[in-house]
Amino acid sequence: MPHHLHWTAWLVPLLYLLGAAAGLPRRSRWQALSWASGGALGAALAGDLSHLVPGGTIGPHNGPAAAVMTLIAFLGWVIARYSRGNLAGEAGERRFVCSLLLTLAGVSAVVAARNLGVLVLAWAASSVAVHPLLTHYRERPAARIAARKKFLASRLAEACLLSAAVLLYRHWHTLGLTPLARLIAVHGAAGAQLQCAALLLAAAVLLKSAQLPLHGWLVQVMEAPTSVSALMHAGVVNLGGYVLIRLAPLISASLPAEGLLVIVGSTTATLAGLTLMTCPSIKGRLAWSTCSQMGLMAAECGLGLYGLALLHLLGHALYKAHAFLSSGEAVRESTVARMRAAPLRRAPFATVLGLAVAAGLVAASAQLWHTVLHAPAVPGVALLLCTLGVATLLWDASADALTRTRNLGAAALAVQLYLLWHLTMTEGLGAPSVTPAPLLAGYSALCLLLLYAAQAHLWRAGGATRHSRLYAWAAAGYFLDEPLTRLVTSRWPWHDERSPHGPLGQWLAQREGGTA
Repeated sequence: MPHHLHWTAWLVPLLYLLGAAAGLPRRSRWQALSWASGGALGAALAGDLSHLVPGGTIGPHNGPAAAVMTLIAFLGWVIARYSRGNLAGEAGERRFVCSLLLTLAGVSAVVAARNLGVLVLAWAASSVAVHPLLTHYRERPAARIAARKKFLASRLAEACLLSAAVLLYRHWHTLGLTPLARLIAVHGAAGAQLQCAALLLAAAVLLKSAQLPLHGWLVQVMEAPTSVSALMHAGVVNLGGYVLIRLAPLISASLPAEGLLVIVGSTTATLAGLTLMTCPSIKGRLAWSTCSQMGLMAAECGLGLYGLALLHLLGHALYKAHAFLSSGEAVRESTVARMRAAPLRRAPFATVLGLAVAAGLVAASAQLWHTVLHAPAVPGVALLLCTLGVATLLWDASADALTRTRNLGAAALAVQLYLLWHLTMTEGLGAPSVTPAPLLAGYSALCLLLLYAAQAHLWRAGGATRHSRLYAWAAAGYFLDEPLTRLVTSRWPWHDERSPHGPLGQWLAQREGGTA
């Protein structure tokens, strides 16, 4: 990354830090949040424009960083505006504003970092800063328990990250991300130290991304304000995908690390996807959806599909932020839709026919893009993921020919957009792409097909399986979170009145005048 582009990227976290400092006085908290978030968005957009100057062409090292930095700044601006209208006047608003800005500073510093040591420190700082946000309503025991679960998972992840950094430095005597990528490209990652470092990095990302079985905190963090949920699900958790993309040379050179990401990620995506189908609340579904999507993103990186992972990261962040910030309106719209909806015809073979049509549409489109437009071939697992997603648009067995034509047109358009954005991520932004290992690709494909079959079965049954034992286990999250819950509640009882905010939250609460 050219020198001037590097310093442009650091303007974003710097503005957030200045905003946090300016927000300490009682009268300027929301003004500081507004100008800091607006200034950070302007700085991120200016950084994107600076890529157009001579020597600033987007390449494999700054393309994903520029896209993710702009995403973070945009989401921070939106969440800041929402929070001001939603939380102004509440007790602890100063602590909320400062913690939000410090969290955004840490997240954006992870993206701006060119050194693994700086990245580890920034990621740890963002995790510490978000803790007071999760316990904004300290009188709610569930919020405190979820925050403590996240605390334990984050500290374990940071220990893995630090150990990996030490191993890499002992072997290569550098922590620069670009020098490390060059050294691995030339010498490979043979040796126990490098393989162990790659495994530790993969394990740290899985821990930070709320993968099974340490996923409970992400599902239970719904006790925090809606804007905090949007920040967590759209910004903080997604950092794991970016870190894997940034460290792609090391991960791709280690088959054990790729295997860990694919097996844990694919399994989490499947089990969490089954659970969200049983969840009665909208915010609960969104939480389990994030857990499942993070699993898919980890599996994509383990398969070497970093362009697809970058596309997934950007799309999921925008969708999930909108979904959380509009969740109240979504409840009303869902109720109205159920009242007005006509009975849906569930033909026995609609899901199979939809899958066949979607497969033909995706295969023909991919071949057309490859032969006519000379686009690089898309890996089979990526095409399967697109096929399964598009197939659900073709399940409607209505006899209305206009409806069937409209659904087919929507499916065709979705496929073309998918291929276009996949090409943009790999060729335009320079996200790396590696040929997936056959066994890992087969396992991931099997999990995706299993999830599709389960979803199709539930759709055809129309809720008739609610009393089955499998349904009960899925609705309970397979009880995988119970051991960690027992550990946390035995160490910190839910009725413990000590401050749950940690050192940062306690200091901010004292500045607030003792208000929790």
